[in-house]
Amino acid sequence: MDEKHEQTLRRKAIRLRLRGLRPKDIRKRIPRSRRWLWKWQTRYQALGWCGLKSQSRRPQHLNHRYSDVIRRRVVRLRRRLEQAQVGLIGVTAMQREWERVYPKQPIPSPSTLYRILHAAGVLRAPHPASVAYYPQPTATAQFALFAMDWTSRYLEGGPKVYAFHTITIPTRTIHQTISTDKRSTTACGHLLDTCQQLGLPDGLQVDNDAAFNGNRKMPRVCSPFVRLALYLGIELIFIPFGEAKRNGIVERLNGLWSQGFWKRRRFQSVAHVQRASPAFVRWYTDDYLRPSTTATTKIRHLTDRQRHALPKALPITAGRVHFLRLVDEQGNIALLNETWHIAKRLAGQYVWATIVTHEQRLKIYHQRSAQQPLRWFKTFRYEIAEPVRPLRPEFRRSHRRRKVCTMSWDSTKLTRSKK
Repeated sequence: MDEKHEQTLRRKAIRLRLRGLRPKDIRKRIPRSRRWLWKWQTRYQALGWCGLKSQSRRPQHLNHRYSDVIRRRVVRLRRRLEQAQVGLIGVTAMQREWERVYPKQPIPSPSTLYRILHAAGVLRAPHPASVAYYPQPTATAQFALFAMDWTSRYLEGGPKVYAFHTITIPTRTIHQTISTDKRSTTACGHLLDTCQQLGLPDGLQVDNDAAFNGNRKMPRVCSPFVRLALYLGIELIFIPFGEAKRNGIVERLNGLWSQGFWKRRRFQSVAHVQRASPAFVRWYTDDYLRPSTTATTKIRHLTDRQRHALPKALPITAGRVHFLRLVDEQGNIALLNETWHIAKRLAGQYVWATIVTHEQRLKIYHQRSAQQPLRWFKTFRYEIAEPVRPLRPEFRRSHRRRKVCTMSWDSTKLTRSKK
């Protein structure tokens, strides 16, 4: 609260009241409540203009205050436990030791022990960890962004059921596939169905599961899912390892499917789940989903003819694959089973790593905060062991210029980071 500004409003309110204005008229000029006006009017009548200053909120009476002798005993007891070669030093151990050493004295509560130790400087309040800025992918009118993930459940005494979900950002339209596995062929089939029903996205955000990212043994191996996305002109965006919250929009959809569909019914087989799953999609679309007023991108849909014309052996196509990564303490990141040294000074920061297949380069970008510009930080040579085919004309995005990137920045405004 700005104390100076508040006092100005209080004095203004009292002056208006002294001029004879009604409380209703005063509150039209000063955006405060009736209770606020009554409070400061009463304070002014009792103490005058000095009464318009804020009073201290510190309690005037303390319920209990331990003597200096008790405080010294607590600190001495803690030091003794710290010097012991065996044992614990927490508040529970301190209470047990207190009961043994001072059997006739009441045992201080855990909160009291913490408070005394903090005041004596024995315990220091942990400094809040600085939160590194996360360059979140952004959907715009020119960049259609989807998110994809899967969740699984077990049938009673039966097989495992996998539910693949894709959701559009920000309109929240969904597509679902129920399967008995999560192999790359299943993920690819779900992506093709999504492109036919929801349209061809510009960007698709996924996690680092093997269904999307491939195996975790061979370096620089493009999974069938990555190849399919490149062939369709989709830029994949892999979130950081172990940070499912970065794909929270589809994670929440998985939880909604579990709570609102799976736990409310008993299923006999996978086929039973597949037959019932359209009911969940209808409920979500008709009852749960609130229509978005945000302007959406008009995107093309994959046709049956284009789907049947896909080659059986998908090549690596010209395009980009993005990886959001957290730089470790040594200044490294990992992607596609390889370690790349970025910079030790960026430890604990997020970087945006982009593989440009037609240039055979790995480009690293960094943005320290939302207020600072994105910076191109480093470029590596990224050799691909097979020919890179050009993107077919029917999958090119006329609205997406080559210089417009996924994070809604313009590469003409990029600045070179000073190393």
